[in-house]
Amino acid sequence: MSKKIACLITDMFEDSEYTEPAKAFVEAGHTVTTIEKEKGKTITGKQEEASITVDESIDAVRPEDFDALFIPGGFSPDLLREDGRFVNFAKSFMDEKKPVFAICHGPQLLITARTLEGRSATGYKSIKVDMEYAGANYKDEEVVVCGNQLVTSRQPDDIPAFSREALQLLK
Repeated sequence: MSKKIACLITDMFEDSEYTEPAKAFVEAGHTVTTIEKEKGKTITGKQEEASITVDESIDAVRPEDFDALFIPGGFSPDLLREDGRFVNFAKSFMDEKKPVFAICHGPQLLITARTLEGRSATGYKSIKVDMEYAGANYKDEEVVVCGNQLVTSRQPDDIPAFSREALQLLK
């Protein structure tokens, strides 16, 4: 069954951490909707290998319109977490126990949303301490699945495992 996946993203995302999982989701029959401050804006990855046109504005979407949340890494999550609209959007998925897929620096949005306490998760090594302070049980593993809801990975090398486990959760 096809699922609707919200993707919170802005400039300076880690190119492959968006493009590869998004491609896997679409190939499996799911829909990925990119969400930023401005619909129609073109955003560019930090490697400048990928640019995408934003599908929707954060003001035009509601968490209840989606089945899952995808947060690619890079600098994008850090830029988004200064805006409470994105933090609250992510928090809603965690509170409602909907699937959340966060890779690399993606968990920064979940830290700001105060939703990692007591959960097993991973992320890029530079945010390990932040995740621990947020109450996460940090694991240095290519993919960590917590409670049939949260899928996290550390870096681009982990994308195949990340995509595999995210797709498994969408079944």
